[in-house]
Amino acid sequence: MCCMRLFGAITLLFCINAVLSAQQVQLPAPEITFTVSMPQPHTHLFSVMVRVQRPTGPTPTAETLVMPVWTPGSYLIREFQRHVQDFAATGAGGNPLPWTKKDKNSWVVATSGARDWQATYRVYANELSVRTSELNSDHAFWNNANLLMYVGGAVAAPATLRIVPRPGWQIATGLPAVAGEANSFHADNFDILYDSPVEVSNFKVISFTVRNVPHRIVIDGEGNYDPERVRNDVQKIVETEVAIMGGEIPYHDYTFILHLRSNGDGGLEHANSVALGYPSFGFQSPNAQSGSTYKDFHSLVAHEFFHLWNVKRIRPDALGPFDYSKENYTKLLWVAEGFTEYYAGIALRRAGLVSSREFLENQAKAFQDLQETPGRLVQSVDESSFDAWIKFYRQDENSINSQVSYYDKGAILGLLLDLEIRKRSHGTKSLDDLMRYLFNEFYKKNRNYSPEDFQKASELMAGSSLEPFFAGYVRGRTELDYDGALSVAGLKLETVGRANPPDEVLPEPFIGAALEQRGERLMVSAVISGSPAYEQGLNTGDQIVAWDGNRATKAFVFARLAEKKPGDVVHLTIFRFDTLRPIDIKLGSRIAASYRIDPVAQPTDEQKKIYEAWLGEPMQPK
Repeated sequence: MCCMRLFGAITLLFCINAVLSAQQVQLPAPEITFTVSMPQPHTHLFSVMVRVQRPTGPTPTAETLVMPVWTPGSYLIREFQRHVQDFAATGAGGNPLPWTKKDKNSWVVATSGARDWQATYRVYANELSVRTSELNSDHAFWNNANLLMYVGGAVAAPATLRIVPRPGWQIATGLPAVAGEANSFHADNFDILYDSPVEVSNFKVISFTVRNVPHRIVIDGEGNYDPERVRNDVQKIVETEVAIMGGEIPYHDYTFILHLRSNGDGGLEHANSVALGYPSFGFQSPNAQSGSTYKDFHSLVAHEFFHLWNVKRIRPDALGPFDYSKENYTKLLWVAEGFTEYYAGIALRRAGLVSSREFLENQAKAFQDLQETPGRLVQSVDESSFDAWIKFYRQDENSINSQVSYYDKGAILGLLLDLEIRKRSHGTKSLDDLMRYLFNEFYKKNRNYSPEDFQKASELMAGSSLEPFFAGYVRGRTELDYDGALSVAGLKLETVGRANPPDEVLPEPFIGAALEQRGERLMVSAVISGSPAYEQGLNTGDQIVAWDGNRATKAFVFARLAEKKPGDVVHLTIFRFDTLRPIDIKLGSRIAASYRIDPVAQPTDEQKKIYEAWLGEPMQPK
């Protein structure tokens, strides 16, 4: 018996080596067909069958099936293979084929050169987010990267997806249907297959067309939305963003998959579809549970829809074709995500869904949030992009001190670069021209762009070197010149502190710790670097029991802090690691400023012209 096991292991090892040798020889693309069924939705288990056929050419003696470890658009290794169970493989006649795990996400099947074989497995799916999968008695939603394995070395091969829905359930996906075959869809390659999420349920559909191209909003779940209002507003966003990008629609149809849940949140972009999560009752102002307002829904749609150009077609260096087995590093997420966020705001302004004042208020808040993030002086935005895989999705209490968001700072850099291009070109060029240039010169020529390409394209629009901008703001940590940028459009940044009439601004006492009330406990959730709390020993995770001898709650602390002066000492009693101890903090001072963007007193004609071209309406006097 031991000898038989040893012989089997040697044989399988030979097969694995044969797989590696076969991958060095170019094999004809196999015909790959997936069948996804859901016989018992309440178990949260999808049943998957993959059939691999090689009608012509040489055949390997063993083949590898690989489960992706991440899904594009969400830059974190998520180890989808951990949900796979009950793997088995059989030949064309149903005879079992031996197999083994080569590594964490690869299954090697000893096919002995079979031209037609199949594997079956089940995937546990009980997490609804835009990047994961869920199956239950109400619906099925999945990202194909969570569910479908690819044949090693054959990511470029076409694939057919057949779905066996529960009785009465409909299917929505961006994949084109296979003519004459019910519930069957085709993908030219696995990049397209993995870029096409699937919703199967009794969903509702809202339809509209833009430039004769059909669009549909597939809604799973109940909420307080008005279907006609949603249709009209989403159509406005689509029309506006299509116009920004030159009027060309680069898809045959588009599907919005919208999940309405009490905890719905987020979006994930795809080439001709998008998955969105939004609070069920977040379509009024505001939702008491989530705090969401209908304008948050507008922003979500505008951001994710603009990705169909920026990221899905205008591709940074490493973002497509993809390696699904490991991280795909790029320093350009500040453009890919940040500029998309900037354009979400621009599109809502130009679509008339927010006023110029609201747009500028949002920009002022973004400036203030960035300036209150110490990490902006520690990490550059291209470093933030590169380290997204290990940092952005793994925030901790020190992240505010050590990191900057490529979303947040990237959006601000979009605004600054837009106004810089308008300034240098005297209003003849803008960021819109840059995005259209990238679309035409890179996407249409099937090229990805590098950081160097992006800087050169920006300089082409500006008509001169932008090296100080990129060296200081992108690769460096130079503080941003908000006023210098805003002045191009006849605007200025105001910071307004707590005033002592008539015009003196008073400093406020400052401790520098973020506090969170957790039931009866007042916890320190973050400590700002350089603050009194940071320098004098208060730690994240401390429980503040008493403040100057009185029981501490969040409301009490803020009330008493307002009564103090900079330089006062407060006596705290804290629990740290279950040990009660005293700690004294000498309060610092700061000017608590509220940022605001206002018109300059006497804007020039060129400033007015740039303002109007930028925000789509004439400048209003202050």
